[in-house]
Amino acid sequence: MSETNARVAVLQGGPAAEAAVSRVSAAGVAKALAPRVAALECIELDAGLVEALAAFRPDVVFPALHGPPGEDGTVQGLLEMLGYPYVGSGVRASACAMDKLVAKQIFRAAGLPLAADVVVRAEDDFAEALQRIHAALGVSVVVKPARQGSALGVTLIDDIQQLAGALERALELDDVVLVEERVQGREITVGVLDIVAPDGQVERVPHPVIEILTPEGTWYDYEHRYTPGHSDHIVPASLPAAQAAELQQVALTAHAWLGCRDLSRADFVLGRDRFVLLEVNNLPGMTPTSLYPDGARHLGYDFPALAELLVRNALRRGPDLRLDPSKVADGTRRAHPGAAQLRRG
Repeated sequence: MSETNARVAVLQGGPAAEAAVSRVSAAGVAKALAPRVAALECIELDAGLVEALAAFRPDVVFPALHGPPGEDGTVQGLLEMLGYPYVGSGVRASACAMDKLVAKQIFRAAGLPLAADVVVRAEDDFAEALQRIHAALGVSVVVKPARQGSALGVTLIDDIQQLAGALERALELDDVVLVEERVQGREITVGVLDIVAPDGQVERVPHPVIEILTPEGTWYDYEHRYTPGHSDHIVPASLPAAQAAELQQVALTAHAWLGCRDLSRADFVLGRDRFVLLEVNNLPGMTPTSLYPDGARHLGYDFPALAELLVRNALRRGPDLRLDPSKVADGTRRAHPGAAQLRRG
C-alpha cells in the first residue's frame, strides 16, 4: 500500500440540489483514501468552510462536489485564493464546463459533433420561444437548464404540448435553458484521466467507451444514475474499434478545449448514422453507481488507486503559481510541502 503522507480535506454537501449525492461521493473518497494518507477530514461546504480548512491545514483539497457552487468554479476560485492545491479542473474550465451554452460554443469552435439547439432565456417572450423551438427543431426535443448537473430539470419531449411545462420547470432551476434536437440512440460516455508525472508532465488517457443501459422506455435520468440496479454499465461498449477510437478522441478534444485537468467525463448519444457530444462533466461522481470509477478500473486503477492518483496529481501541481505569495521575481516559487511528502511516498 502506497502512502502520500499528505493531509487531505474532502469537501462535501453545500447548497446545491445535488448535495446528498455529493456526500455519498465524499464518503466513498474518504473511505478509499483514509488508509493511504496521513490525515483525512470530510468538510461541509458551508459558511464555516474557510475556518474548517484553516484548522485542519490540508496539503490538498478533494472537492467531492456536484453542481453549483462546488462544480462551477466558485469553490475552485476560493481554494486558489487560499493557496490550497486541489483535485480537478481550475476556475475557468469548471465555469465553462458547467454552463452548457458556453461549453457548446467551445465545442463548436473545436469542430465537435453537436445537436442543433435553441436558447431560451427567462426574459424571452414565452409564446415566441415556443414557436422558435418548433420551427427550428420540430417536436422531438430535450429541454435542459443551462447550469445544472445530474440531469436535474432535463425533460425529453416527443409532444409539442409537453414543451411549455418542460420549459417552465427548467426555468425554475436556471434563467437560461438549452433546448436541443432529440437524437435517438444509445447512451454513451467516455472518461478522461490525467496523470501528472513528478516533473509536472501530463499524460492524458481516455477511458474505454461505456454504454449505459436502462429499462425500456427510460433514460439515464437522476433516478437511474443514483439508484443501485437501475442502470447497467457495459465496459467496454460493443462498438467497432474505429468508432470507439473516434468517441475517445472527441472526449480528449473536449477535455483539452475546455481546459479540464485531472478528470472529466464526456456524454454522447450514438445514433444510427451519427453521434453527438452532449456535455462534459468536469467533476464526475464517485458514488457506488457512478460511471467514472468503472472506466478507471478498466485502465487498471481500482477506486482507492484512482483517488490516490488524483491526490498525487494535485500535490505535484501545487497551488496556482499566479496566486502563490512565495513567488519571487524570476518567476519561480518555493516547493510546496506536498512535493517532499510525495517524494517520500
